[in-house]
Amino acid sequence: MASILGLLEEREAAARVRAEELREAAALAAAALEAAEVELERRVIAREELVEALAVSAAETIGPEGVVEVPVPPEPVGEVSVPGVVVPVWREGLSVSVLSPENQRILNVLQDRPGSEPVRAKDIAHALGIDASVPAKVEGVRSKAKRLGERGWLLLEASGMFSAGRRLVAGPTGGPSV
Repeated sequence: MASILGLLEEREAAARVRAEELREAAALAAAALEAAEVELERRVIAREELVEALAVSAAETIGPEGVVEVPVPPEPVGEVSVPGVVVPVWREGLSVSVLSPENQRILNVLQDRPGSEPVRAKDIAHALGIDASVPAKVEGVRSKAKRLGERGWLLLEASGMFSAGRRLVAGPTGGPSV
């Protein structure tokens, strides 16, 4: 019978070791959970602070009678294009040179076309010498042209086609931003 008792003692010791390993894993998981909750709380606070700061900033730009006053930064002397820079909203007197070279090329393709018929992004890509059979490359052109349309540099047709021309972009109050 001593061997049966020995077997039971071995199993008890193995169960004790397993229980201790699980306690350690639970303690590590609890520490990781606490760290994740602290990070989540920091991110929520950061977002709330940003929303509050933006609301204060927006309130400061609204003048008397609810008219939105959009501050227009002075144009730098000898402005040059910088790749990867955000497309500014078009306004009278703003030079095309503020756009990235890729966006300037898209504008040139549409302005140099005979007639003013709208074109698809695939046709713009083809005119730029981009392989229009690769959907990802056409999507890159479409994204840039759409951004130019949203910012008033191009006309974005309801059909998703683009044409040369400029328009006033509606501001937050529905009126033109320029």
